Amino acid sequence: MTTGPARVAVIGPTASGKSSVAMSVAESEGDVELISVDSMQVYRGMDIGTAKPTADERARVPHHLIDLVDASEEFAVAEFQRAHGDIIEDISARSRRAILVGGTGLYHRALIDGLEMPGEWPEIRIRLQAEAEQIGAPALHAQLFDCDPGAAAKTEPNNVRRIVRALEVCEGSGRPFSSFGPGLDTYPPSPVAQIGLRWERAVLTDRIGHRVHQMMEAGLMNEVIQLADKGLSRTAAQALGYRELLAHLDGSISLDEAVDLIILRTRQFAVRQLRWFQRDPRVRWVDIEHDPVAEASAIVREALNDPSWNE
Repeated sequence: MTTGPARVAVIGPTASGKSSVAMSVAESEGDVELISVDSMQVYRGMDIGTAKPTADERARVPHHLIDLVDASEEFAVAEFQRAHGDIIEDISARSRRAILVGGTGLYHRALIDGLEMPGEWPEIRIRLQAEAEQIGAPALHAQLFDCDPGAAAKTEPNNVRRIVRALEVCEGSGRPFSSFGPGLDTYPPSPVAQIGLRWERAVLTDRIGHRVHQMMEAGLMNEVIQLADKGLSRTAAQALGYRELLAHLDGSISLDEAVDLIILRTRQFAVRQLRWFQRDPRVRWVDIEHDPVAEASAIVREALNDPSWNE
């Protein structure tokens, strides 16, 4: 579980202003470093589409868990946990503090709650995916029910990805998938104060559209072309913005259709992010009206400096 120097997490949906708030607080405090909790910022070269902090921002405030692997490599949450543990030790050894900032819900919970993450067995996964195509998801779900009734009860019979993952872990580890930790439906006390940024949906929708167009103007298309030439891993190729522009490059859709699809899927993703975080009763929400830095920074600063704030 995250302890020591990381006492505060700034969370929320994409385009909510999390990074700006965290930067403002870090610069004003002077001894605070930022830890990115973003499953796609770990990939080198995926800069524009992941809204990665700029070189200037990283020069002003140290950022961590960014650019960990090439975009051609796979990267899992368990590896993210290990890298985070190393960073926390380093920050603590230098008597500095940290703020977690990001919107990848599972990665966030893995850090603040110390979730026990099962390993990865790619060969088993590939075989199960092929089997799912042959016999269908409901039949595969029946197999899951035989080996792990607890996981099957929490998994929709048509959710192929989750069924395959649960079966992969059951077979690869020799343990039921449901035996790994208390699960995501449990919210134990945490030493990390979680501060969520929340906008009216219509306003956030507009912010997302504006942000995507800014990314395109900043050169996202060229970034995707360069990455495609080198090859992207299965996970990296599914990142918002990259997936749609890759479809344009292979001739499946026009550029305008790709941009519209990026905006649509990013808006849908933001809704899912908000639902994920709002299930956690430990999050204290700040409803933003105009300026996230002006409206939330003081609250984050208070949580950072008051040991009793999260009690």
